[in-house]
Amino acid sequence: MKHWDTVAVVGVGLIGGSIGLDLLRGGLAQRVVGIGRRPASLKVALRRGCVSETTTNLEQGVAEAELVIVCTPVGRILTDILTAAPACMPGALITDVGSTKQSIVAGTRGKLPVGVTFVGSHPIAGSEKSGAAAALEGLFVKRTTVVTPTDETPEKAVLTIERFWKSLGSRVVRMTPEAHDEALAATSHVPHVVAAALAGATPAEILGLTAGGWLDSTRIAAADSQLWLEILTDNRRQVVAGLKKVEGRLAAFRKALDAGDDAALQTLLDEGRARREAARGKPKATVK
Repeated sequence: MKHWDTVAVVGVGLIGGSIGLDLLRGGLAQRVVGIGRRPASLKVALRRGCVSETTTNLEQGVAEAELVIVCTPVGRILTDILTAAPACMPGALITDVGSTKQSIVAGTRGKLPVGVTFVGSHPIAGSEKSGAAAALEGLFVKRTTVVTPTDETPEKAVLTIERFWKSLGSRVVRMTPEAHDEALAATSHVPHVVAAALAGATPAEILGLTAGGWLDSTRIAAADSQLWLEILTDNRRQVVAGLKKVEGRLAAFRKALDAGDDAALQTLLDEGRARREAARGKPKATVK
């Protein structure tokens, strides 16, 4: 397992903070430099042990890093990569944790200095909470991380990033950026819209009657709305396609209920239950 001398984490929130915790507590990195815009947030990360030092200067923070992990919101990731790359030392690797990949990967092509390589990543882990205060050691254990190289990405760099995520306990799947965004629209982005729609459609005056089912179904709607606005707009086309599929399924439920077709209703419920049960084991994705 590779041990890093210096790793820079740009954006030390839930994901970035959890990465830092694993690197330092697991002895996988000697130094973890936390880079952010708000000194108060960086102090929390330092106090939690997510980083060993901090700075608000991006270029200064990445200057000695062998590995740079950009954990800022989707709308800022590409800008942060392009700003950091010229300040990186030759041989440095840059990856990210963004929930969308096509625009980020495409935006780096031909724009990085010689000797600095970007490999897109997305660890499928987290919660509705945010900030370094919510960081968790072991957050990525047995969770899937998608790595999204292109035909132009050096294989050695891809393997190094894959080994990095495996060192944090992650299962790694390699996909194209396009396949990733299509898949994540279905498994993450559309569910967030559905959760927000369900929460928003519930009258305020009856919220006292909500229980576990409603709370479970709407939990992710509590996440940072600005962050999710950026994700949804960046993956707009795939999200719209996914919503059409959900609308079709809802229309089938409505039709069965209107017609009093209990057999059709039972089939729809059984299909949903079976798909949910199949996901409990979380079989490895095999899409390349």
